[in-house]
Amino acid sequence: MTEPSRTLRDELHSLRIDRKAVARGGPPRWVWLSAAALLVVLGGYFVWRATLGRTPVVHVAFAARSAPGAAGAGPVLTGSGYVVTGEKYISIGVRVPGRVDAYLVDESERVSKGQALVQLDRRDYDAAMVQANAGLELARATLELKGVEVERLRALRSQDVASQSQLDVKESELRVAAAQVRQAEAAISQARVNLDYTTLRAPSDGVILAKLKEVGEMAVPGGFAGSGDLIRMANLADMRAEVDVNEMDLAKVRLGQAAEVVPDAFPERKYAATVVKLYPQVNRQKGTLKVEVGIPEADEWLRPDTSVRIIFQGDAAPAAADSASALVTAPRAALRSEAGASFVWVVTEQHLRRQAVTLGRELGDRVVVETGLLGGEALVIGDPGAALADGQRVEIAAGAPSS
Repeated sequence: MTEPSRTLRDELHSLRIDRKAVARGGPPRWVWLSAAALLVVLGGYFVWRATLGRTPVVHVAFAARSAPGAAGAGPVLTGSGYVVTGEKYISIGVRVPGRVDAYLVDESERVSKGQALVQLDRRDYDAAMVQANAGLELARATLELKGVEVERLRALRSQDVASQSQLDVKESELRVAAAQVRQAEAAISQARVNLDYTTLRAPSDGVILAKLKEVGEMAVPGGFAGSGDLIRMANLADMRAEVDVNEMDLAKVRLGQAAEVVPDAFPERKYAATVVKLYPQVNRQKGTLKVEVGIPEADEWLRPDTSVRIIFQGDAAPAAADSASALVTAPRAALRSEAGASFVWVVTEQHLRRQAVTLGRELGDRVVVETGLLGGEALVIGDPGAALADGQRVEIAAGAPSS
């Protein structure tokens, strides 16, 4: 059968574009390429803002300026140490062996001298006390019997009925009985002391630092590593801070010297102190000498073994008669150097300015600035974590700046 011939209309219809099919195929390729390029640009911008484009956050401290002609007193030495007590720590141990029956105090509790702290099991010592009392009664009864026998034999001896040797034996037995009474009385005293030792009492006023054994454990006197110690306490009436001072700096420290104690945990709290003790011997291995400063106005913020910074103050030096210039100091943490020249970063209206400085003598954790600063400038301290540049915008970290 012959295929029917296609007309001109059929041919033209086959060449027509189906617009609905084109719409179902999605947008043209150039639209997708443009969107991808825009995302790349935006992503790069946000990465730049999060890294190189981020405004550095800096910590600042201030340059200080003294009054013209003022004495040049200030810190001469700074060291890290710990809070201790004048009597160090008091470890209270048992004098007699026994099982821990009960703790009568808890950690951090303040106690008074003579207060009961720990109770041992006292049943064995109560029994020993009863036994000692019975022994005394027996000794006294024996003494009484021997006394009667001696008196009777003396009467017989006066009538020449008994011999002298018999009387001597009875008198000797009387003396033995008297000695046994005294021995029994001593045994009672010892039993009473041992019974009293079953209650551990505070030797002085103080605060309980730690309980070293648990209820039910055995405790024995002495032993290795203080096996009989049950309580550790401290007398907080005499609070001190100790620090190891390098022997090269010993000329800067003396008895009675003023100092300042600053706890690491509470840097905003400062305590006046005085050097009260220089240990007599230098530690050969470390090349240091232990120094203690007394803290007369310590409070509950200072606890034993708290880490602190101890700042030794120098004596006020008399000002020169013709001195009219002020003394400007900057914190050591703000000083920087490059190619042998010293400089600081000054923050003014949230912008940096590189300022060259000439340095003088050191005053503890601060340094005298002879030229370059007037005092009161905000200086960048520490590492901001990013490169700094002159004129760069910065943000000052939240919180009070260091002085």
